[in-house]
Amino acid sequence: MRTQVVIIGSGPSGLLLGQLLTNAGIDNVILDRVGKDYILGRVRAGVLEEGMVGMLDRAGAGGRMHREGLPHEGFSLAFDGRDHRIDLFGLTGKRVMVYGQTELTHDLMDRREASGGVSVYETANVTPHDFDGDKPYVTHEKDGVTHRIDCDFIAGCDGYHGVSRKSVPQSALQTFERVYPFGWLGILADVPPVNHELIYANHPRGFALCSMRSQTRSRYYIQCALDEKIENWPDDRFYDELRRRLPAEHAGNMIVGPSFEKSIAPLRSFVAEPMRFGALFLVGDAAHIVPPTGAKGLNLAASDVHYLFDGLRAYYGEKSSAGIDAYSDRALKRVWRAVRFSWSMTTLMHRFPDTGEFGQKIQEAELDYLVGSQAASTALAENYVGLPY
Repeated sequence: MRTQVVIIGSGPSGLLLGQLLTNAGIDNVILDRVGKDYILGRVRAGVLEEGMVGMLDRAGAGGRMHREGLPHEGFSLAFDGRDHRIDLFGLTGKRVMVYGQTELTHDLMDRREASGGVSVYETANVTPHDFDGDKPYVTHEKDGVTHRIDCDFIAGCDGYHGVSRKSVPQSALQTFERVYPFGWLGILADVPPVNHELIYANHPRGFALCSMRSQTRSRYYIQCALDEKIENWPDDRFYDELRRRLPAEHAGNMIVGPSFEKSIAPLRSFVAEPMRFGALFLVGDAAHIVPPTGAKGLNLAASDVHYLFDGLRAYYGEKSSAGIDAYSDRALKRVWRAVRFSWSMTTLMHRFPDTGEFGQKIQEAELDYLVGSQAASTALAENYVGLPY
């Protein structure tokens, strides 16, 4: 079998890239080691920058998002028992869209099926070959049979633990990493959100985030130790701790209910450079991870797709390799800006083991400056809504 682009990974970035390529008449095949139900069962981010909203529209998969998604024009920073709203639209003229990654993935899968795109699920031992030469190809095993797909390019959209980055010689990679000394304990519950916009809370007991997936489904997080056990956090204990970290007005308004998903996620910042190795391109989590504090992970994957698609379209349509040659540099420039913002938000909002009294005072002064200075609020807002591609 031959195609122009093999995409490894059927998460949002792989599906988005595949749909844009299909719309442009560029042949592509998507491979994934797991099944559709498993992919759709993963609970992930849900705050979309305007750039990603535009990319979904461009792919022809944004209709349901516009009908059911929640446009947000601001969010709250809560500290010292007070609530301070950051007016995203007033400061930048832009909004974010709250729309769950599961729904977004479902929309992209439906669009791919409707447009006749080829996706192979539950295939084993997916392996890229000869991507540093003239004839790259990918092998995979389906139902005990090994298949080979010859191609021009390979897009590694298979996440941090995927095969794409692991296939690159370690001598060709430079990695940068920071592991944070805490995690997020999160729950999903079918209860109305405590506020119509997100609340990021800095409290002596630790960080808290009140988010949502819809008007009837809430996503809540609290900072916790890395060695915490989920079984030690029944719902009642979780809600009690969350209330302690919120201003009284929000704590009093909270409606509680049984959670149907509960997890503890470690936080890290990770970047691998470069993001291109001959015919192999790393996209999204395969190349970079950010802590979720700044809502950038899924959005960074979309900007990678933007740069790679533009490069591939120019290669096939204009016979120019300038775009694919510039892919890594263009993507990494935006990646590092988002890594900086995510690190900054994480440092600002969490209590570190070594924060101490001085560090706590610095956090409080920084928060006070952010909400009291229009220039500082604007800088925060423009990073939150997403820097331009």
